[in-house]
Amino acid sequence: MCAVSRQVLPEDRLIRFVTSPEGDVVADLKARLPGRGMWLEGRRPVIEEARRKCVFDRALKTKVKVAEDLGDQVASLLKSQLLGRLGLAARARQVVCGFAKVEAALRSGEAICLVHAVEAAADGRNKLAGAARQGLASTGKDEPLFVAHLTTAELGLALGRPHVIHAAVLDGAAGRSFHDAALRNLRFDNEICQQPSEREHDIDVADRR
Repeated sequence: MCAVSRQVLPEDRLIRFVTSPEGDVVADLKARLPGRGMWLEGRRPVIEEARRKCVFDRALKTKVKVAEDLGDQVASLLKSQLLGRLGLAARARQVVCGFAKVEAALRSGEAICLVHAVEAAADGRNKLAGAARQGLASTGKDEPLFVAHLTTAELGLALGRPHVIHAAVLDGAAGRSFHDAALRNLRFDNEICQQPSEREHDIDVADRR
């Protein structure tokens, strides 16, 4: 249950927080750290509200130190988790890079995530969105999730290759793990990227409410 809204939500929509030995509030993304914990919906505005209203003190039953930049700290942890899972997916051969390979994966319906670097040009993004639409029409599979908040440098470091602009994450255990982490990242700042159809837009609007 979220300590701010009191809503009961699936665990993948929540983030657990605990107190460090120094008395600081820290995010426990894996929900494994010892000690008393509390849960918040995994969105930045909810965490900011909890900080402003001293919800952490009440929920953790002790006086705690809450950093003013706690939201930024959580965002950084979520991004690190995402990049780590991208590297695992690459090692499992569930990532392809390069425009032609990414386009082919989209057209075939193999891709479950389409990753654009922040630096990617609009025309390249639009062409790959068209390939995703074609893949949806021909295969009937779920639309790929669009991820566009990682830099070329971050993608290159995670994938072990330079100058990555576009990548497709393929279906498989490691690919699905990345997909789940991507959803968590994008929901945190209400940045679920629109898909070629209107269905993802509807999800985005619902999340913002």
